[in-house]
Amino acid sequence: MSERTEQWDRATNLPLTVLTFVFLGAYAWPVLDPGLPDGWRTACTVAVWVTWGALAVDYVVRLWMAESRRAFVRGHLLELAVVVLPLLRPLRLLRLVTLLNVLNRHAGSSLRGQVGTYLVGSVVLLVLIGSLAVLDAERGAGGTITSFGDAVWWACATMTTVGYGDVYPVTATGRTIAVALMFSGIAVLGIVTASFASWLIERISDEVDEDSELTRRDIESLRSEVHELRVLLQKAD
Repeated sequence: MSERTEQWDRATNLPLTVLTFVFLGAYAWPVLDPGLPDGWRTACTVAVWVTWGALAVDYVVRLWMAESRRAFVRGHLLELAVVVLPLLRPLRLLRLVTLLNVLNRHAGSSLRGQVGTYLVGSVVLLVLIGSLAVLDAERGAGGTITSFGDAVWWACATMTTVGYGDVYPVTATGRTIAVALMFSGIAVLGIVTASFASWLIERISDEVDEDSELTRRDIESLRSEVHELRVLLQKAD
């Protein structure tokens, strides 16, 4: 990463984080309150467009400053999708990916810290995204998801691949969201498993290294004692 890009990231971290939360509120409010007055609904729509514009500008600037633009595009495909995908209401929630990127910048240099940040942030955002998107798609369709509580329960059950079947989407959009949430849940479960396995291997490796160090010290001590005994025997002769 070039120095200019690092400076831009430091300068835009806080504004992008604030805009992301503004977007979340602007998207969620009309979904959670169908009777919202037209004036507030228009304000939410404007806020959504403003956040989209800010994310588009951020992507274009970082692309322009990248040392290799082709490599930047390949490494930031999801961010590109956030900017260029059709502005369908469920797909708009992809913009919350920006919040994960910002959190990752503050996660520290350790791989475990980054994985932990992504894991916790991904779980919370996926449940929230899935709940809002499916409620937006299912409300008024005559299905079983009629409240935000139902949507959260469904998102948790779907993401963990439990699938109780008590609440389920009936629209094509809702089912598409369900498929995406299922695959996301499997991916998160894989990350949890891999992280735990990595932690376990590291702990075992540390114990083996500690045992090896103790064994090496014991061997060195024995060698020293043998040497001293040889010296004493030579003197006795």
